[in-house]
Amino acid sequence: MSARLPLLVLALAQLVIALDYNIVYVALPAMGTGLGFAEHDLQWVVSAYVVATGGFLLLGGRAADLLGRRRTFVVAASVYAVSSLVGGFSVTPGALIAVRAVQGIGGALLFPATLSLINTIYAEGPDRNRALAVWGAAGACGLCSGSLLGGVLVQAFGWPSVFFAGVPLAAAVAWAGWTLFPADVPPVAARSFDLAGALTGTAGITLLVFLLVRAPRAGWSTPSALVSAVLAVALLTLFTVVERRSRDPLVPGRLVGRGGLVTAIAVTAVYSATFSSLPYFLTRYFQEVCGYGALTTGVAFVVPAVVVAVGTQAGERAVAAVGVHRTLTGGMALGATGAAALGLALTPHGSYLLLLPGIVLVGLGQGAAWTGIWITAGAGVAPDDQGVASGITSTGLQIGGAVGLAVLVALAGATGRHPADGTSAAGLRTAVFAIAAGIACGVPLAHALRRNPAAS
Repeated sequence: MSARLPLLVLALAQLVIALDYNIVYVALPAMGTGLGFAEHDLQWVVSAYVVATGGFLLLGGRAADLLGRRRTFVVAASVYAVSSLVGGFSVTPGALIAVRAVQGIGGALLFPATLSLINTIYAEGPDRNRALAVWGAAGACGLCSGSLLGGVLVQAFGWPSVFFAGVPLAAAVAWAGWTLFPADVPPVAARSFDLAGALTGTAGITLLVFLLVRAPRAGWSTPSALVSAVLAVALLTLFTVVERRSRDPLVPGRLVGRGGLVTAIAVTAVYSATFSSLPYFLTRYFQEVCGYGALTTGVAFVVPAVVVAVGTQAGERAVAAVGVHRTLTGGMALGATGAAALGLALTPHGSYLLLLPGIVLVGLGQGAAWTGIWITAGAGVAPDDQGVASGITSTGLQIGGAVGLAVLVALAGATGRHPADGTSAAGLRTAVFAIAAGIACGVPLAHALRRNPAAS
């Protein structure tokens, strides 16, 4: 069997994940009107997905290792297909939020299963690096087509169509995964499932992500925030105790001691807090300052997505030429420069053309860094631990994104309270400059990878 067919399916899986996350953004106003959402509840169409994904990623990664990568992949894609179908028929806000939470669990299973399949089907080195670059490019295409396709579908068929569109694609991915991927092989040694670790870790991380998503809007001193914080700390503390005593822990100590993985988690958190937050502020700039509609905003994101896809391919070639840590360092430095250029271009009377130099630099740096992060995360990890290694790094991605966006939104809002002219542009510009500074802080972290032989 050609290695290209499995890679096509794995890339399509990443496309499904990116589409499912991104396509609902432009449909939110129509969902709010159509289902009668209260204004403060509409955010949970997105937040329910984020909380569920962040909380269950660690569990999803270990499930791929213990229950089988192909089996986990097929189940996760099927969850996407069924929940998308149910989402399109939702008639109440609560039902739609519940569907999004189920989709988030599907994502928490599918993302690490996809990564662990890449890291076991393709040998470490050029083959795996190339596969990760293609996988990353598919995600960039999903972000682009999500915004654009969402605008077209909502305008032509209404908000339910953004859910129905994902049903055939997810179903096809599930069928192709079962057909093309190698059959799951039982572990050589009998391994138990760390139920206590799974329950405490999943509950603790879920509450932590819930706190980071909800508290910036509701307030850090509200009863729900305080209770979530106390329970999250207690559960995560209990999780560390359970893991130390478990014979077969959810997070093996041999992984925690890997310098490359720990550094990859830190770089991933910084990456998500900065690069991944940028589309939120660009969307607000396009719609609030430039006056773009949903469809025009989707079109505006075509160039950024294409450039990110190009950056993933360039990153794969750069890794072969100069190594992972230099590629990551260069990608972060390029991204910081581009974000600073974007900040300068976000004026009350700016134009799309003025944004293009910054967009190109940010996109190239983002794509190269994305490829380098996942090469590092899987480097030197045994096949039986690839799922949980992907889950650990992915959890850092979710938590970093939640923290980063919360801080940046608060910063933009605080700046916007004291303008003389161009309120939105002033706050958005401050947030983007903060993103540039945050990416720059990731440069020394990426450079530290030179000390890790597996990722050099």
